[in-house]
Amino acid sequence: MAHPNMGGHRDSKETTPLNGDEATPSVSRCHNDYRKLSIVSIICGLSCVGIMALINSVKAQEKRTSDPELAEQCALKARKFSILAILLWVAILVLVPTLMTLVSYLLTFID
Repeated sequence: MAHPNMGGHRDSKETTPLNGDEATPSVSRCHNDYRKLSIVSIICGLSCVGIMALINSVKAQEKRTSDPELAEQCALKARKFSILAILLWVAILVLVPTLMTLVSYLLTFID
């Protein structure tokens, strides 16, 4: 007896016939170009690196149908640049006050 939740479930690695006799795997890839993440990295991160992320995400979206491998590479670059932009901005926000406090503390010893 079949499991009740498995009734209409379709496996992502099933083969679908194209011309009757040919069969290719119909793998559903996630087409994520990280556009929203790159926009957030421009606003909430280091803008110059965030712009590089946005450029790569636009390239990923444009190349999605013509060259999926290049689109995936551009999407991964966009994700890396976005994360880098946000991490650099957080590092600047943490390091600048810390260094200012350290310099102020060291200047008290000079006086």
